[in-house]
Formats: sequence, structure tokens, C-alpha cells
Amino acid sequence: FFSAPQETVSGESEEESSGVNLMEFSDEILLHILSYVPCTDLVLNVRRTCRKLATLCLDKSLTHAVLLQKDYKVNKDKVKQLMRDIGKEIYQLNMAGCYWLPSSSIDHITRCKNLVKLNLSGCRITSLHLSKTLSTLQHLRSLAIDVNPGFDASQLSSECKATLSRVLELKQTLYTPSYGVVPCCTSLEKLLLYFEILDHSREGFMLSGQLMVGESNVPHYQNLRVFYARLAPGYVNQEVVRLYLAVLSDRTPENLHAFLISAPGSFAETGATKNLLDSMARNVRLDALQLPKAWINGSGLLQHLKFNNPFYFSFSRCTLSGGQLIQRVMNGGKDLKSLTSLNLSGCIHCLAPESLFRKAEDDIDSSILESLVVSCCNLRHLNLSAAHHHSSKNIGNHLCQLLARLKHLLSLALPVCSITDVAANMEKPPTQSNAMPQTLGKKVRIGVQTYSNQKPHSSVFWALMGSLPFLENLEIIGSSFSSAMPRNEPAIRNSLPPCIRAQSVGDAEVAAISQVTYLQSLTLAQLPNILTGSGLVSIGLQCQHLRTLSLANLGMMGNVVYMSALMDMLKHCKCLRDLRLEQPYFSAGAQFFQALSHCSSLQRLCIVSRSGTLQSDAVMSFMANCLEVVMCHMFMGESLTVCKNLQQSLVRSFQAERPALNVVIFPLLHEDLTEVIRDVPMRHLDEITLFKSRVAEEPPNLWW
Repeated sequence: FFSAPQETVSGESEEESSGVNLMEFSDEILLHILSYVPCTDLVLNVRRTCRKLATLCLDKSLTHAVLLQKDYKVNKDKVKQLMRDIGKEIYQLNMAGCYWLPSSSIDHITRCKNLVKLNLSGCRITSLHLSKTLSTLQHLRSLAIDVNPGFDASQLSSECKATLSRVLELKQTLYTPSYGVVPCCTSLEKLLLYFEILDHSREGFMLSGQLMVGESNVPHYQNLRVFYARLAPGYVNQEVVRLYLAVLSDRTPENLHAFLISAPGSFAETGATKNLLDSMARNVRLDALQLPKAWINGSGLLQHLKFNNPFYFSFSRCTLSGGQLIQRVMNGGKDLKSLTSLNLSGCIHCLAPESLFRKAEDDIDSSILESLVVSCCNLRHLNLSAAHHHSSKNIGNHLCQLLARLKHLLSLALPVCSITDVAANMEKPPTQSNAMPQTLGKKVRIGVQTYSNQKPHSSVFWALMGSLPFLENLEIIGSSFSSAMPRNEPAIRNSLPPCIRAQSVGDAEVAAISQVTYLQSLTLAQLPNILTGSGLVSIGLQCQHLRTLSLANLGMMGNVVYMSALMDMLKHCKCLRDLRLEQPYFSAGAQFFQALSHCSSLQRLCIVSRSGTLQSDAVMSFMANCLEVVMCHMFMGESLTVCKNLQQSLVRSFQAERPALNVVIFPLLHEDLTEVIRDVPMRHLDEITLFKSRVAEEPPNLWW
């Protein structure tokens, strides 16, 4: 990468020299280049190249903030050496998701005397190690940790508690019922809570949401500005979060400006939570809001809450109508330029004037969407997935045409049926979910690239993609799609048929996405009219910045019709890091893995396939060729014996040289799947293994 200046070969002029001497660049340019190199490489390798780099690699701009998150090559020895060399220079240290490092690695953080921000989410850490580390960090103001079974707050020293008393920002992931370190943090201004407590122990015993003995101390919320809680499924998580909320209901902090609770399923409102919401309506003005659907549905809460300069709203899965959205939240369509992120996922009536007599499949009211687009003109993140947003046949009022006005969009999630060009598809496609998709009555021959009679360049979706030059994250998900592998439950054996409006969405629409040249993340799920997958090849050629790709249930369910196109696409995806495939009857054989080996940057692979097959030798060869891969998850139709043997072979062959390697090969429909899932590191489980819409899932910049 870098090399010291070298003399040119005799008889060869400088212009004819094939090498480029980077050392002739200015310090400013070199520092910018070096900022893209992992800190461990800078300090332990690059700075030893020459004197100039030795100085530049220790520049404060490079050592002030150290990011070990997703640096899968870092090991305990590198952490030890890094802290020895530059520990005193580090002010921010992010080790989030370094699950493979032993807890003893945390002890070396004591050398970072000037540390202000520390992220240890997903790291192995005991109460004693935490106490020892925090006791020396007198300047710490921001902390992220996990609270695992066995955590004991009584083991925290007085010096550790003194450090915690000065912490202003705390992110805490709970795997056991506990207050964690929250009672020690008496100056909290931002509190982020992630509840990942399971309802059952490994032995099958029901767990209780009651806190452990000795945890009678209550949180201190008087200075709180941001309260965020995200709950995984399960009643225990709901019980524990109510204990955290009980203190808030007694006295609402005066400076509270962001209140967010993300809870799946039903999370009933209680007297205490009602008192809390009433107090908030009287005493605070919010900038960000997210509440469980049961707290909003049928209540007049939104009519009474006051907002200042809101930047984030989430009404995911609420029965909020478009009329209520415009009148109660957006002040009758007044200026809301401050709003940058809006999550209306599963909000099935949000684009209709009322919901009382409306069917979910009825056409939307384009005037409501137009009011939203006009008043929220600076939206950067918009999620409209998990609903039937059907446009009428009126020209100029299509959902895609209205969204094209949002020129600042960075991420967008839409249901498949919403991008159908209604005016161009007057004939109804077949209603049978397993029937061969048709293109305006013409017969289709498999293996031949096929579009409808309509030219793809004239479709409303093609125009939308061409009007969003800065889009980085796109999700097109069928409104009735559900993953075969949900959280904490057995695998789903059957899936619902796609919406009838979605039946015509296929290769032409996928090809339209290739216009978004700066796209970094793409999710496509339940596109029934994929015939060849030819649009995928266009994306592979044009979207050279693509890092994350998730494909699920494309085309007919009984045949992977796009396999040839997918393999052609993968040959061009040099920047791809994460690949998730979910498709029944997927065959992960030698040809597939040979194509996948072209993805030289690939780090994580997840395949979910009911009745799918794999070729063990091909998997082993792929892992040997792709040295960056650290996560391999395959949930297929193979026997338990085949899966176990392959998993053991992979771990035995590659674990030593890849300390972060995480391998799970397991039958998708096996009864013990949920037990296997619980051992997957949360970083992988949350980011790739489990399918979900991630657009506007959380407020932007929620954590540093």
C-alpha cells in the first residue's frame, strides 16, 4: 500500500517509472488517505514503513477516535499493543461487537486515561472487569455495555461508581432482568435501552421480569433529554421496561425532547404509562417520538402532545389514518422542514383520509401523500413498507411520482405493490400464487430476458429511481412477505401469496434500480414476476458501491429462476460485504460459490432455504478462497448430520486464523432452531441473519 521513496531504474525516466510515490503528496492528502486504514494497521504496521509515515500515523486526527468495530482481524495481542502505543491519545474507543475478544482484553483499556467515549456493546465483560476498567476513566462521559446473566452491581467499586456518576450518555443492552449500571448514573442526559431477555432458560424454565435482589435502587432521570427503549419479542422484556418507566411516570424530566419505545406485538398501556404520557403532554415539547401501537391506536394522545422542531417520527404498525397524520402530527400540512426521518411501516391506513370503513387494499388518497411530501420536503429516510399503498389510475398522482419530489432521500422502503404502474397494467395478472407470472397475456419462455410491452424507461418507478441521485439504501418488500425464520419461534413453513397489484413487478423494475449508482444497501423481497433476474446483472454492473444485498422469494417459489443472473451479478460486486439469500429450493453448489468467490470484500453470508441443498466441498473451497469471510450462516433442508459435520470442518479449518469466525449450519425446520439462534452474536443476528426492514428503524445518529 505504502512504500518508501525508491530510486528509479537506470535508463528509465521518472515519467516512465511505473510506481507512484505517495510520499510526495502533502501531509493533508496523506492524512485523508490514512483515515481509511484501520487504526490497528496504522499503528502496528504502516507507521513502521518510513519516518514520515511514523509521524503521520500518530497524528491526533487518526488516534483521537479508534474504531475496532467490525475490524474482524483484531485479536487480543493487537489490542494490547495498540493500547500500549497510543492509549493516552485515545478519546473515543468503539469496540462494539468484538464478541471474539476475551474479557481480559478489556483490562488494557485502563491505559486510556483520557477516554471520553467508550462502546463495549457486544463485548464479553464481567462486573469485576467493568469495575476495574471504569475506575481509571475519570473523564468518561459516554458508555455502552451489555448486562449479562451473573452481572452484580454490588461488585462495582466506589471509584467505578464515581466514574458512572459523571456519565451523561448510557447505552445498555439487557440479557437478564436488571437495572444494570443505570442507578449509578446520576447525571444521565441520554439513556438507550435494548431489551434482549428471553422468556425461557436453556433448561426450559419460565423466567420472571422481577429484578434481582439488591437492585432496589432506582434510576435518576431528572436531567434526561433522550429516552429510547427497543424490545425484542417476549413478555419478560415488557415487564422489565415497565420498571424503568415507573420512575419516569412519577416525575417527567423538564428537558425531555426525545421519547422512543419500539415494542413488537401487543404492549398494553397501563395506568402508570398513561400518567407518564399525560405528564409529557402537559410539560414537554418533543423533537422525536415513537410509541407502541396500543398506546396510540384509538387514543387522542397525538392531539395533545406538543412538538418543537421534530426530526424523527415512527408510527410503525399503528392504525393512524392519513387524516390524523396530517391534522394531529403535521399541523394540517404546515411546514415540517425539520423532519428528516419518518417510519410508517405497517401503518396500513396512513395514506387514506380515514380508516373506519376502508379496506387495506383500497387506493390511497394522493392528496395526503402530496401534503406529506410538501410539508416534509427535507426527508432523508422514509419507510412505507408492510402496507398496501395502491395508487389510482389518475395520471400524475402515482405514489412514485410524488416521492420523486423528495430530492434529499438517502434511504427508502416501499411495498412491492406500490411501484406498480397502474395505467400501464390494465389487465389483471393471475391470482394463483404459484402460477407463472404473465406479461400482458404473452407466453413466457424461461431463460429469455423478458419485459412487458411497456418500455421500462417510461415507467413511474424508473422515473423515481432516476430522480434520487443520493439514495444509499433501498428496500422493496412484498406487503405480505414474512421471513421463514422469525425471532424466538419455529421456522415458518408456509408463506402468504403476494398482493395482486404486485404480480406484474419483475425484471424491468429491478433493472430500474441500476440508475442509483451510489446505492450501498439493497433489499428485494417477494417480487413474483422475476423471470430471469436480468435486472440483477444491471445492478451489479452499475451499482459499484453496493455493500449489502438481501434477496428473498423472487419469482416462482418452486424454482430459483434467477440463479444464472445472480451468479453473473456477483462477479461484478467487488465491494459487497454482506449477502443474505432467502429462497425455497436454493441450491448452494459449486457454480454458485465459484461466482461468489469474485466478491473479494465479502465478510458475511447468510442463506435461508426451505428444502434447500448445499455442497460441503464447495463451501469449504469458498471459505478457503475468500479470506475476509467471518460469518457463514446456512439454514437449509439438509440433515442434521450433514450440517454438523460441515460446521465442525469449517471451524476446525479456519477458526485459528480468523478469530471472529462465526459459523452456523443447521436444518431450517429443526425443532431446536431457536436454541441455536440464541447463541449467534447480536451484531450478526440483528444486522443480517434475521430479516427486517431497517429504514428509519431508529432516529439518525442515535448513538455515536
